[in-house]
Amino acid sequence: MTGEPFRKRAPAGLPGALAFEAAGLAALAAAGARVPRVLEAGDEVLVLERVSAGGTADARQQEEFGRQLARVHRTTGERYGALDPTLPGYLGLCPVDLTPADSWAESWLDRRVRPLTRQAVAAGVLDPAAAALADRLGPEGLGPPEPPTLVHGDLWAGNRLVDASGDSWLIDPAAHWGHREVDLAMMRLFGGFTDREHAAYAEELPLAEGWRQRVPVYQLVPLLVHAILFDGGYGAQTMAALRAAR
Repeated sequence: MTGEPFRKRAPAGLPGALAFEAAGLAALAAAGARVPRVLEAGDEVLVLERVSAGGTADARQQEEFGRQLARVHRTTGERYGALDPTLPGYLGLCPVDLTPADSWAESWLDRRVRPLTRQAVAAGVLDPAAAALADRLGPEGLGPPEPPTLVHGDLWAGNRLVDASGDSWLIDPAAHWGHREVDLAMMRLFGGFTDREHAAYAEELPLAEGWRQRVPVYQLVPLLVHAILFDGGYGAQTMAALRAAR
């Protein structure tokens, strides 16, 4: 890539955020994702290879992105949660609990969905009825068991850059050991990805039956984080996902 390196300063009040991001970039790179190289990682500044964005992916490159993501999702770990338990966990600017867990339900529901729901209710950005809706969710709604899978963790369109050649790069990860449907559900949350990318992924690494019905439960954490950070209409959208989740 060209130009001066990209320098990212530590966000105020979020200790360890840059180290968390650097660990995620390293893990994704090792799994075969196209990510900016980490040139320097400090407490205050993260220096990255600069990616010149602004290109357009053609059909072949869109399909390649789907296959690339499937290859990343073939990388598995031993426990759900943090890649490095010594580091804090974040989704965007919101702390999240990525303490390693033996079950996916504990990691997703007990450590993230329910605590974030209570936080959003306490902040006044979510209807108090949300707590009961979150409490009724159980492991049966999370799909068939899968091993802890490396996920980007914050895969909305703004965290996929398309360079001048049309190739896709992943940036700003909240990477952890999770469930691959987390990434796929977030790709559908805010738009910006094509059916061609989803189809290429499914051809490379088919999804378990019932994945469409699980999209709401796997959109809950990013929706809750958006409600907590930005309020706006995210509270209503979160309530709709909680009611739809099973």
